[in-house]
Amino acid sequence: MKEQLISKSRLREIKKSLDPLIAFQYIFSYFYLFLFLLLPIATIIQQAFLYNGAFSLHWFQKVFSDPDFFSLSPRGGMFFELHGDTMYIWGIDHGYILNSLMVAATVTISASIIGVIAALIIARYDFPGKNVFRILILIPMLATPFVNAYVIGKFFQPRGGLLNFIFYDVLHILPWRIDVNGLAGIALAQTLAFYPIVYLNVLASLMTMDPTMEEQAESLGAGGLKLFRTITLPLSMPGLAAGATIVFIFSLEDLGAPIGFIGYSGNPLARRVMSVYVFDDFAAAVTGAISPITSAIAVILVTFAVTGFLAIKKYVTLKTYATLSKGGRWKPRTRKLGFKGTALVYPFFILLILSASIPQIGVVILALTDWAISGLAPKSITFEYISRLFTDPNVVRAISNSLLYSGAAVLLAVILGSCSTYVIARSKLPGTDALDSLLTMPIAVPGIVVAVGYFLFFTGFFRGTILDPLVDPALLLIFAYSVRRLPFTARSVFAGLQGVHESLEEVATTLGATRFKSFFDIVIPLIVANVIGGGILTFVYSMSEVSTSVTLGALREDRGPITFYISQVIYGTAAVGTVSVAAALCLLLITVQVIALAVSNYILKQRVAFLGI
Repeated sequence: MKEQLISKSRLREIKKSLDPLIAFQYIFSYFYLFLFLLLPIATIIQQAFLYNGAFSLHWFQKVFSDPDFFSLSPRGGMFFELHGDTMYIWGIDHGYILNSLMVAATVTISASIIGVIAALIIARYDFPGKNVFRILILIPMLATPFVNAYVIGKFFQPRGGLLNFIFYDVLHILPWRIDVNGLAGIALAQTLAFYPIVYLNVLASLMTMDPTMEEQAESLGAGGLKLFRTITLPLSMPGLAAGATIVFIFSLEDLGAPIGFIGYSGNPLARRVMSVYVFDDFAAAVTGAISPITSAIAVILVTFAVTGFLAIKKYVTLKTYATLSKGGRWKPRTRKLGFKGTALVYPFFILLILSASIPQIGVVILALTDWAISGLAPKSITFEYISRLFTDPNVVRAISNSLLYSGAAVLLAVILGSCSTYVIARSKLPGTDALDSLLTMPIAVPGIVVAVGYFLFFTGFFRGTILDPLVDPALLLIFAYSVRRLPFTARSVFAGLQGVHESLEEVATTLGATRFKSFFDIVIPLIVANVIGGGILTFVYSMSEVSTSVTLGALREDRGPITFYISQVIYGTAAVGTVSVAAALCLLLITVQVIALAVSNYILKQRVAFLGI
């Protein structure tokens, strides 16, 4: 009887929330996400598990039995090997799959250690210059796709590299020249780029932590390392788990660092990761087809990523994002650093910021000087490369394409994000939890997998139409951007909806307003700042989107966006001597990013953590 009453009550709630507007938003949200997220991924899975028309594990068996993909025994490479006066740090080759996992694990551990230490210092201590360090520590998140690895390579070249010249040739501090390249170079570049993700998530946990927990532990005698180990670290684990998992996913899918090292040195180990394997096969799809082996690799890649996502799902829902964006209830627990503490903190932050900002510093130097062709150091300042952003027809076309695609993607993301989050926040319909998961799922799906799925699905079912990527990838790039960057808009809109009490809509309804009218006349005006803020973030990260841009853009070069053009420069297929033009484009992306974040923070009246999802 009690179960029947609960069932009837549930049905009444569903009936109450089901009106034409909610029904349309519900159907539209699921339709869009199924068509442009789930079905393309399902197409990859279908190809990977089919052999001679039947379900089979043939392709996976072939992958794991091939030492080129998976080998427990080293197949080459150099790790701390000394040849002559040079120490080679390239990494050891264990096949595409293990290489990717080892790089991702190394990056995750390294970024977590750096991120936790930095977050703990910023959250728990006061010292002169703290706010300056708090801003500068985020510099590595400014977009420098592909050029970042090129710059790191230029710094670490055994001969002609700036660091080796200073520390080996001039100061004689190093006993050997250091050549960081291949898998080790990828891990270094990714660690420097991704540690702020862990830092931001751990900092959010520390800032929202109840300070009385630590105070009670101290009153019972806990202090120093014991307090950190038993109280502070466990309570910050949600942020650490979320940040570390996102770093792991980003490392697995990253194309920028591998392509950067391939471009500047041609190092064979830089190719030996799953993302580059899929990318290389995709690049050949213009004249052929994507092989089932590639689909199997893509499934393995997305399996690792989604497994990580599911492990931290409760920390990356829309509700969690909204809570973090509002800030904590507690006043942060801080204390002043003494002289000894300050003497340790300053060198740590200065060394970290200088090391991690090498790509951004290098981009500025490359864009404004002749460093690309002058050898060890720049010899003259020039604005030639900046001017080519406005005069070179190929560069202008890439910028125009990015502006068009990103603008259209923002419009779609705002519509989809507003519809779907309103359904989640205001209705009792079944499937809202699943919709919440779908809205945050793009965090876990590598862009290279999205691109492969789009190619297989849309060439298979829409061949010869405007949705066929071989005909014109422009529309698919827009849809890919809108889905990939949807979490930015969705979490911002959801946070806004939490601040609009349902009673305002109920009052309007009792006065005769329809749900449609109350939504557009009451809800939208009240959350317009959140919509704009989320849209701005979606726009700026669509402009710097890498994986889908370089894959789908390669199918028709005149449709390629900014990051595709940069990849062509670094990868060696564009005109020689244009690396500085690529750096100028990165400088443009950085400028857009800084302006967008400043405007978004001003509109939302709060700090917005920015992740290059």
